Amino acid sequence: MSILEVNNVKKIYTTRFGGNHVQALSDVSFTVEKGEYVAIMGESGSGKTTLLNILASLDKPTSGEVLLNGKSIVSISEKEISAFRRDNLGFVFQDFNLLDTFSLQDNIFLPLVLSGKTYEEMNSRLRPIAAKLGISDILGKYPYEVSGGQKQRAAVARALITGPQLVLADEPTGALDSRAADGLLHLFNEINDEGQTILMVTHSIKAASHAKRILFIKDGQVFHQLYKASMDNEAMYQKISDTLTMIATGGARNE
Repeated sequence: MSILEVNNVKKIYTTRFGGNHVQALSDVSFTVEKGEYVAIMGESGSGKTTLLNILASLDKPTSGEVLLNGKSIVSISEKEISAFRRDNLGFVFQDFNLLDTFSLQDNIFLPLVLSGKTYEEMNSRLRPIAAKLGISDILGKYPYEVSGGQKQRAAVARALITGPQLVLADEPTGALDSRAADGLLHLFNEINDEGQTILMVTHSIKAASHAKRILFIKDGQVFHQLYKASMDNEAMYQKISDTLTMIATGGARNE
């Protein structure tokens, strides 16, 4: 069953004085099935960040539609959009987006506080997630007191605690050292194996090699896609590398 449908999405930006039009997305269509783990890759300027912003309902397309579980996220009113994001989407960012004046626990609780949940419910949701992510013993610490990997695990906990339909990850390993990145990618695989749908935007071939399917964006369109199937991470890494080389050197588009 498709949890996310992107149909003929186009995005055109108009410059400040209206003289020039920049087409960031020209005609993007794809679906994501419930429980999939999809990575989006593309060169800088390819449109992948614009696409992520639209999927996160932070921006609206010029035309086309985006459906999450059959509900249009394009037509949601500004009044309802924050609650919709909080209730349906989980976010993991490259720079963590944690508040330094809040403990890790309070950072994780924040979306539930905004939803009006009781402390008892928040606590009961957090305990199993924190145990799984290995952060139970540092919940009272502040972001500046822990490592980058621990910050990112707290950010993942914040993304998961609302029980989102879709987790959107934007370069989640970008600020991590190799060991912390490996740990996070292993964690994403575990979470996905338990049924969580994940859509990740990344430049990292290593990060993308953990996903089950890769969408390659070029010139504002889905140019090619690659399925992992029975490949291991090493074989997937090589396949992604070869595909990026093919795209960069003007290889044929995969229709």
